[in-house]
Amino acid sequence: MKKVIVVGNGMVGFKFCEKLKESDRGGDFSVTVFGEEPWPAYDRVHLSSYFSGTSAEELYMAPRSWYVENEIELRTKELVTSIDREAKLVRTHQGLEFSYDYLILATGSSAFIPRINGVEKKGVFVYRTLEDLERIMAYGSKVGSAAVIGGGLLGLEAAKAVLDMGLEAHVVEFAPRLMPRQLDDCGASLLKSKLEDLGIGIHLGKSTSEITGELAMDGLSFSDGTELRTDMLIISAGIKPRDELAEGCGLEAHPRGGFVVNERLQTCDESIFAIGEAASCNGLVYGLIAPGVEMARQVVNQLLGKEVTPFKGYDMSTKLKLIGVEVGSFGDPMGDSEPVETIVFEDKLKGIYKRINISRKTKKLVGGVLVGDTSAYGMLLQMVQNQMVLPPNPEDLILGTRGESSGGGLGIDSLPDTAQICSCENICKSSLCDYINSGIEDIGELKTQSKAGTGCGGCVPLMNDLLKHQLKAMGKTVKNVVCEHFDYSRQELLDIIKVKEIKTYKALLAEVGEGDGCEVCKPLVASLLASTWNELVTKQDTIQDTNDRYLANIQKGGSYSVVPRIPAGEITPEKLIVIGEIAKEYGLYTKITGGQRIDMFGARIDQLPDIWEKLIDAGFESGHAYGKSLRTVKSCVGSTWCRYGVQDSVTFAIEVEERYRGLRSPHKLKGAVSGCTRECAEAQSKDFGIIATEKGWNLYVCGNGGTKPQHAILLANDIDKETCVKYIDRFLMFYIKTAEPLNRTATWLNKLDGGIEYLKEVVVNDSLGIGEDLEKEMQFIIDTYACEWAEVVRNPELRAKFKHFVNAEEPDPSISFQETRGQKVPEAWGVK
Repeated sequence: MKKVIVVGNGMVGFKFCEKLKESDRGGDFSVTVFGEEPWPAYDRVHLSSYFSGTSAEELYMAPRSWYVENEIELRTKELVTSIDREAKLVRTHQGLEFSYDYLILATGSSAFIPRINGVEKKGVFVYRTLEDLERIMAYGSKVGSAAVIGGGLLGLEAAKAVLDMGLEAHVVEFAPRLMPRQLDDCGASLLKSKLEDLGIGIHLGKSTSEITGELAMDGLSFSDGTELRTDMLIISAGIKPRDELAEGCGLEAHPRGGFVVNERLQTCDESIFAIGEAASCNGLVYGLIAPGVEMARQVVNQLLGKEVTPFKGYDMSTKLKLIGVEVGSFGDPMGDSEPVETIVFEDKLKGIYKRINISRKTKKLVGGVLVGDTSAYGMLLQMVQNQMVLPPNPEDLILGTRGESSGGGLGIDSLPDTAQICSCENICKSSLCDYINSGIEDIGELKTQSKAGTGCGGCVPLMNDLLKHQLKAMGKTVKNVVCEHFDYSRQELLDIIKVKEIKTYKALLAEVGEGDGCEVCKPLVASLLASTWNELVTKQDTIQDTNDRYLANIQKGGSYSVVPRIPAGEITPEKLIVIGEIAKEYGLYTKITGGQRIDMFGARIDQLPDIWEKLIDAGFESGHAYGKSLRTVKSCVGSTWCRYGVQDSVTFAIEVEERYRGLRSPHKLKGAVSGCTRECAEAQSKDFGIIATEKGWNLYVCGNGGTKPQHAILLANDIDKETCVKYIDRFLMFYIKTAEPLNRTATWLNKLDGGIEYLKEVVVNDSLGIGEDLEKEMQFIIDTYACEWAEVVRNPELRAKFKHFVNAEEPDPSISFQETRGQKVPEAWGVK
């Protein structure tokens, strides 16, 4: 039996062991693994989740029992200090010796620490291991702010950890843009804006010359003479390969770090291999999990005598979600490898930037950048890797809708069987199809059996598309599940919540889910609970997005907006005066919106309850500008003032807005009432629009503005007010029951079998016999409505949650403003 020693128990070392033991000849090898940390191998890719409650055990790649079951000797807290190549021995810090036939160096890397004066001071940390995270959390509980050196992938992950600890966050980057290796100037600029909107200070082009303070740090000094005051520093400026074992045994190390290896991943010693971040292949070190897993696979193949593919490099495409912001780069993101033509789509309002690079020579896609929406990433990456033919209109690749159709109409069926779906595990389309054809019908089981999607997770959306497509091709019913934590669709979860009378996310997860949930299912379930029981969303604040959690929209610079409801845009002079007095007292920026409301911008979290209290005392209530709910019902002045008006549009609009206020739905809702066909309220661009006629009212539904505006469609004409309200009740509740998550009404109607004709049958003709039930459910929402602002103002426990820091009462000192046109606006993030 051959003896294999693996030095290093990280993700790549674990993957080597897993692939060796999974092989039909795994029993021919005895394996000993050395790890200097006290834990088994854990998932470093999702390390930041540790700050939001994920335990160390949940991050493990496998429990200790897995090593025992696979006859692997795992020696944790034991450091290999030297290699005797002649005797084929390794020695540990305990003075023990172990012999080997093959030695696998998977020592990984350590955090790169720049040469900065004061780096040894108290309060300075690196972001690399679970032990690092525990130290950061312990120190972070005693301070109010932290800065991160490094604006790359690791640095932004560390910044998320700072936010999760409730601290004021700053990112310091030497380059002139964030993620300089993955994003171009425009993409990085948009990412910067989105992170600043979350309250993170971004400092670009800054070289840190000194960490100031006596025993404990209190700030940073930069080479340009500027400073940044902060209580804590996390260094996440890159990695340094762990190649120190090379020095004592004659192995060659690259000047920039890493054991030098050939295309077979061998060092200068044929029995010693290096994989992962410890290996330098052609002068390059690969810091992603996917190339490390591929290296592990090729070394295993060599030990088993199987065919080996020379390792000549690896695609460094990546997709991830940074602090809630989707980011992706694929192929050649900058278009540096050859002359290209670029197609760019940018929507600054929604925070979306997409760029694709098309080869001038071959007319094929060679790479691109995605910020804000990475739904088409999987298909775009496949087009690059498989040199697929472009569609007739290449711009459709980045203008396509979300879902399986993303990618300009190119579906999963257009990919060749050899297309690599999972780069981490090198699993192609045909292999996944074989698993599905064998009887797998669930994405969780497909991941478990194939191992695809278990690395970085970036391929899971494409796997989902393939699973649905293949099951449909086999004539099977496809379940549209919410995510891997709930094996149910949104509609099924809604029914379960009602039937079992479930009131909390934890109860639903315990009843029909598994795991700890994710950023997809948590806000979705919160919306379902609110739609069903109409309880305050503050009861579910830990699973809400930031806006719902604080009942206000977070704005650039970290402040919030206050938007009181002004039904139909009608407001008394007294209420106008109150808004003016509040805006003046708190120094808020005021603006009249397109929805006939007055927005006030620039409030701190701790000021929100006080502002709401003054508004409530004056007769206002929450405008729900922060929620997936009814925003506004716009109106013209109608027959009250206009000589063309044929009906009282203002009164009707007020009645409608007050009827549906607070209604939680799959996406935001907007309505309008026009007093005549001149359409001054623009009712035909709303989710529901009402237009007056000589005989009554015409009801239009499913119109949306946004990136792809869509006119509303006539649902019923010349109906009286009572009938109009009844149809809206049915329409909205049917939409809430059947729409997919985050689908506006226009998108929902486009996907609805039978389209507008079917919708008319259900709503107007009550073809399903559910009309009365829909009306009763809507009446329950109306009867149980309560203003969320008022509840916070009256409840000391809820009110206490509105502060910037979990461990301090003072306001965020980093929020600052400048004057523009007589009002304050956010000051660009900068250094003092």
